[in-house]
Amino acid sequence: MVNKVILLGRIGSDPEVRTTADGTTVSSFSLATSETWKGKDGSKQEKTEWHRIVAWRRLGEIVGQYLKKGNLVYVEGKIQSREYDGKAGSKQKAYEIVINDMKMMPSGKNEGGSSSKPATQKQDEDFPTEDDLPM
Repeated sequence: MVNKVILLGRIGSDPEVRTTADGTTVSSFSLATSETWKGKDGSKQEKTEWHRIVAWRRLGEIVGQYLKKGNLVYVEGKIQSREYDGKAGSKQKAYEIVINDMKMMPSGKNEGGSSSKPATQKQDEDFPTEDDLPM
């Protein structure tokens, strides 16, 4: 069986970084993906989907340190659901993308002479070098 998600989109808000009771870092942020098509009348149509992204441990630290609202980012991970108590005690279900790989994509604005190579970070890798980070 396979549970794999690949998304390329823009970050909707600065990541929120928290630390669990046992000291584990977890970051979360919203990611927008869009698709466009021509409608029957020939007009441009667009639909945006919002995804909740979660990164744990070292990847969570890197997300919190380097990602900002509006950044273009490529993520890989898995869909995970969790239940919580909603209003009036009703059970609710939330779906999240728990990532294990991330690439910070160039913005295309050539800010500070950044390279065209995306910076990559996997869950179990060490901290990226300065050459790997966007300018």
